[in-house]
Amino acid sequence: MRCDEFLARVRERGEFHSQDEAQQITEGVLGVLAKRISPGEVDDLAAQLPLPLGRTLADAKRERAENFGIEEFYHQVAERTGARPRTAQWDASAVLTTVADAISGGELNQVISQLPSSYATLFGKADLAD
Repeated sequence: MRCDEFLARVRERGEFHSQDEAQQITEGVLGVLAKRISPGEVDDLAAQLPLPLGRTLADAKRERAENFGIEEFYHQVAERTGARPRTAQWDASAVLTTVADAISGGELNQVISQLPSSYATLFGKADLAD
């Protein structure tokens, strides 16, 4: 999937006003996700995303994955994007369901396996959630 296609899907799912807004939200969500999964998984995921977005993810990589729950994930997305936590949940879902569409099933399973089951819904995989 090309970057413009990815952002168009995020824009549609998130009901954003512009492609620039979709990109800003996408970069914010990916930045928080990069903190939450292992550095090796960040690299693997980045390799399957369109280049500018993969680079954004890789640039946010940490030495070690941080351990925080879904509510803290929303809080951090809200801080990065200037949204309220409830809006951040919507935003994160728009981005991460698009990530799920853009990557292989094996890679998606690897990412989700590093997160508590409550995150699965954000990727459009409610059947894997508690």
